[in-house]
Amino acid sequence: MDNNQDLLKKIESGMQGFSKGQKLIANFILNNYDRAAYMTAAKLGNEVGVSESTVVRFASEIGFDGFPMLQKVLKELNKKRLTSVQRIKISSGKLNIDNVLKNVLQGDMNKIKSTLEKIDHKVFNDIVESILRAKRIYILGVRSSAPLASFLGFYFNLIFDNVRLVHTTSVSEMFEQIIHASKGDVVIGISFPRYSKRTINAMRFAKDRGATVIAITDNIDSPLARNSDHAITVRSDMASFVDSLVAPLSVINALIVAVGLRREHKIYDTFENLEKIWDEYNVYEKGGD
Repeated sequence: MDNNQDLLKKIESGMQGFSKGQKLIANFILNNYDRAAYMTAAKLGNEVGVSESTVVRFASEIGFDGFPMLQKVLKELNKKRLTSVQRIKISSGKLNIDNVLKNVLQGDMNKIKSTLEKIDHKVFNDIVESILRAKRIYILGVRSSAPLASFLGFYFNLIFDNVRLVHTTSVSEMFEQIIHASKGDVVIGISFPRYSKRTINAMRFAKDRGATVIAITDNIDSPLARNSDHAITVRSDMASFVDSLVAPLSVINALIVAVGLRREHKIYDTFENLEKIWDEYNVYEKGGD
C-alpha cells in the first residue's frame, strides 16, 4: 500500500466490501484513529468485540503486511491531524508526574539515536555543498520551528554575509521577504507536524523561482520534502502537547559545524574581531573579582 494515500479515505471507500467484524474495526478507526494507533491488535479487537486475528486480517485486507504496519501509518496520520487537546489525552495515559523527566529525556535520546542510524549522509553533504555555493541564503521557520530557524540563522550570520532569517506573522509578509529568491539562492525550510502552510507555500514559491530548496522535516513524504530539492529527515515525535525538537536541533548543529569547518578562516577572523568588540563594550561578564 502507498503510505502517501490517506488511510482514512481508503477505509471509508472500502466499507461496503468489509465483513461485519471488519466494519466494526473500520468504524472504530475512523472515529478514534488517535487511540487506535496506540492499541495492540488484541486490545483493539477487545474494544470492538472481535478477535485479535480478525484485526490482523483487517490490516491485511486494506493492504498492510501485518497490524504493526497499519499502526505505523496511523501514527503518521496522528502527527498530521491531532489537535493539542488530543495529544494531551493520549500522552496522559503514558506519562505521569513521577516518570515524566526520565521518559521525556529517554525519548529524546532515542530520537537522536534513531536519526543517526537512518540519516542519509550523502543528502547531508549535498546540502552542505549547496549552502556553501549559495548567492543568498533564506531561512524559514514559524511557530514551534521558529527557534530552530533562529538558531541556524544566528550562526550562519557569523559565517556568511548573505543570510536572511525570514521573520513573519502572515503569508504575505513571508512572500515579501523572499520575493527576490532566484536561481543560485538557497531557501531552507524547517517544519514538523503539524506542518506550517506558510512555510510550505513559501518553499513552493522559491522552487518555482529557481532557488535550491532544502527541507528539514520529519519524513520524506512530508509536504516540505515534496517541495524541496534536498530533504534531511529527523525524528520528531510528540511529547504531550509539545513536540520534541532535540533531534532536529542536533542535526542543525551538525549542519552549522560542517559548514563552519569549510569556512574555518572566515570564522576565525570573525570571532577574533568579535572578541575585541565584546571586550571593548563589556558584552560578557568577566571572571575574577
